[in-house]
Amino acid sequence: MTKKELRNIYKEKRRSIAAKDKLIWDDLLLIQFQKINLENIRTVFVYWPMENMNEPDTHAAIRYLQYMIPGLQLAYPVIHQNLSSEMKAILTDDETDFFENSLGIIEPENGTEIYPEKIDLVLVPMLICDRAGNRIGFGKGYYDRFLIRCRKNVLKIAFSYFDPVDKIDDTDAFDVPLNLCITPRTIYEFE
Repeated sequence: MTKKELRNIYKEKRRSIAAKDKLIWDDLLLIQFQKINLENIRTVFVYWPMENMNEPDTHAAIRYLQYMIPGLQLAYPVIHQNLSSEMKAILTDDETDFFENSLGIIEPENGTEIYPEKIDLVLVPMLICDRAGNRIGFGKGYYDRFLIRCRKNVLKIAFSYFDPVDKIDDTDAFDVPLNLCITPRTIYEFE
């Protein structure tokens, strides 16, 4: 199937998840996430989950990492909706205020930009991925353009309520595949 077809299918599947199931699945995602060796992680790029899109809860994973890794640095995306549609990573702390931008994405109001090559782990939003680690997001390409600027060995992890599909038919050369996809039942590892 194509990205457009899969995007429509999985947006609808996400919308149809009952609130009680989502809570259970988010707990199971965290349990799977806790199985990953993240001892060399110092800086994480994470997104604030969009409730209206029923995105998996990244907050629980971040609380776990903050407990396990003293001094962990967190960065959140800020999207500059200009001609380049560039996304930047902004370091945050306990004093950081967040706001909802015009796209409905929660961003930090203030903070210092960190260069992509300084990031060790990126939690990547997605709707679904395939068995090669190619992901489908919301179609704007922000993350693919950002991930290209990260180090080659940056760890790219996504959470999904659904198992990967066999193949996305229309992947592009600029698509950046994941390293891991965490589902409530298992962890998929990609080469």
